[in-house]
Amino acid sequence: MLNITRNPLNEQVDLRQFKAGKKVLHTRHFKYFNRFLKFSAIFGVIVLFLPWTQTISGNGSVTTLSPEQRPQTIQSVIPGKIEKWFVNEGDYVEKGDTILHITEVKNEYFDPSLVERTGDQVASKSNSLKSYDQKISALGTQLQALAQERELKLEQARNKLEQAKLKTKSDSIDLQAAKTNLSIAETQFNRTKTLQEEGLKAMTDVEEKRLKLQETQAKLISQENKLMASRNDIINARIEINRTAAEYSDKISKIQSDRSSAESGKFDAQAEVSKLENAYTNYEMRQDLYYVKAPQNGYINKAIKAGIGETFKEGEQLVNIMPSDYDLAVETFVKPIDLPLLHKGEEVRVQFDGWPAIVFSGWPNVSYGTYGAKVVAIENFISPNGKYRVLLAPDENDHEWPDALRVGSGANTLALLEDVPIWYELWRHLNGFPPNYYTPEGQTQTDKKK
Repeated sequence: MLNITRNPLNEQVDLRQFKAGKKVLHTRHFKYFNRFLKFSAIFGVIVLFLPWTQTISGNGSVTTLSPEQRPQTIQSVIPGKIEKWFVNEGDYVEKGDTILHITEVKNEYFDPSLVERTGDQVASKSNSLKSYDQKISALGTQLQALAQERELKLEQARNKLEQAKLKTKSDSIDLQAAKTNLSIAETQFNRTKTLQEEGLKAMTDVEEKRLKLQETQAKLISQENKLMASRNDIINARIEINRTAAEYSDKISKIQSDRSSAESGKFDAQAEVSKLENAYTNYEMRQDLYYVKAPQNGYINKAIKAGIGETFKEGEQLVNIMPSDYDLAVETFVKPIDLPLLHKGEEVRVQFDGWPAIVFSGWPNVSYGTYGAKVVAIENFISPNGKYRVLLAPDENDHEWPDALRVGSGANTLALLEDVPIWYELWRHLNGFPPNYYTPEGQTQTDKKK
């Protein structure tokens, strides 16, 4: 029924006379409620001025501090075929232990005696190299002998030239003597002939002087022939010197050419020996690669390539191994807007998956089940998930991290920033502002020093 009258019913009827009205409209209830509201308002105002630690939250996982301590896969640098497994998943292996044995899949390496045959080739080429050395040494000795022989021959030819010069000089003197004798013989012949015409000498004396004149003329001609022969001997001696020099120069040049050819062959042999030694070393190292070994102490997690006879290419992953000795760390990811607020050495609280925790982001001292950490590295390039990666290490001054932690476990992080009143933090969140930007004191001092 609609109440459309101007006379309200509640003003005409006293509800307190009823039992329900007495319980509801009792004045003490209003008094307690008003007191509660006052205390709540005072408590709320006080809470607004309590300190609150600004934080940057992030999600990540447990990892290791050093890259060499993280889970890794073992690859083979050569293609091959799995021949035998020596371990099972979950086994503990030490550095250098054999994990599996592989065999060749390339036909040029099928020969089981490939290393020995290559070693024989190296030995043969080395002997050939020694032969070249002996040949070069022999040619060098021959070259020295020819050089000495050339000097002796040239010295002999020079001596002949000197002898020819001396003989020519002697013949020239004899020629002058013959000319003098001829002149004397002519004078005596003319004088005797004149005396014979005057009757003072006999005709026999004239004939005797004529005969002597003819003998002297013959001696002169003979001496001229000797002088010409001596001069020819000089020319022949000079020709002999030139011929000897040319002959031995040709012989020496031929030996030098043979020696150069031997040296060239030696260098080629050295190159072949080096090439074969390189191949021999490569084959030896390749044989060592037939056994895939553990790079460090750890546990076999998973066999990626399983079975016997399965082939793979070089660089393919064969097995996964987890190092046994490692230092735990946490990698977390923060938003790009929060990255400038993080610095190395920043304190961070970490909550691990599987460990119960009660977290008050603004009151880290009151939180339960969180562990201390410090920032040790900040990535300079954004990750594929659109955030920046930050690496955290355990805080030595805080509680130790749980022993049962394993690499790969999830973790939530809270980076601790400035302490501000709660009202400021509420106002910041309502307006969508980032936390206060600040620089640690150590960083400021470092910048000033720079």
